[in-house]
Amino acid sequence: MNDTTHGIRIRPGGPADAVDILGMLDCAVAWMNARGNTGQWGTTPYSQRPGGVARVERYTTENAPYVAELDGVPVGALVLDSGPSPQMPIAPAGEPERYVRLLVSDRRYAGRGIGAALLAHAAEETRRAGVELLRVDCWAGGGGALVAFYERNGFAPTERFLSEDWPGQVLARRVC
Repeated sequence: MNDTTHGIRIRPGGPADAVDILGMLDCAVAWMNARGNTGQWGTTPYSQRPGGVARVERYTTENAPYVAELDGVPVGALVLDSGPSPQMPIAPAGEPERYVRLLVSDRRYAGRGIGAALLAHAAEETRRAGVELLRVDCWAGGGGALVAFYERNGFAPTERFLSEDWPGQVLARRVC
């Protein structure tokens, strides 16, 4: 699968992409922290968190990872699964679904539509699988900017939740 949107090529990912995905996650934490956002992903680089490396390795072996590239350079990643993480306090949808477990882009390429292209790809993969529901959960703090991003990309808020002190929002999108 070689979806191309605005020069962004999206390809299936795999175990060899774990290092790049961890790098994007580490840069995202640093970028958020530089802007005063320490509540979303904390202050510890993702690659140094207990279980962080293992989680990304599982994403690339047990789930459906996709990598966005610009001129052959990995600039974003998306991981799809059949439902929310069992660690999250989120109820199953009650129907077949695809669930965005991870969406991250390289902040050096911000503003180029990488996240939107990956979400459009997720919708198409969901449709191809004959599934009508695509869901995602995200951090609902920080004035709701991340929730608004998902809304701009066709998702509608469904349920709010609190995981420890982390305010979250589940959003859903019908794709068929």
